[in-house]
Amino acid sequence: MTGDEILTVAEVAVELRCSKAHVYNAIAGKVDGVCPLPAISMGRRKLVRRGALEQWKRMNECGGGAKMAHRQRSTPSDA
Repeated sequence: MTGDEILTVAEVAVELRCSKAHVYNAIAGKVDGVCPLPAISMGRRKLVRRGALEQWKRMNECGGGAKMAHRQRSTPSDA
């Protein structure tokens, strides 16, 4: 496998062991604690380069995502 290989959302979901909906949410940047997954848009279809997926996985290992560093938990106020 090379970094130039192109993956479908279904193939990414199988590799990450998650749903296709979760992959679409990751692409859209809607998953808390991880940076958006880079994707190529071909009409309505989304494709992911193997190299981009591998880099994204490394960036998000052990809470290394960009959003995670700035995320704070909200606590209920004692009003």
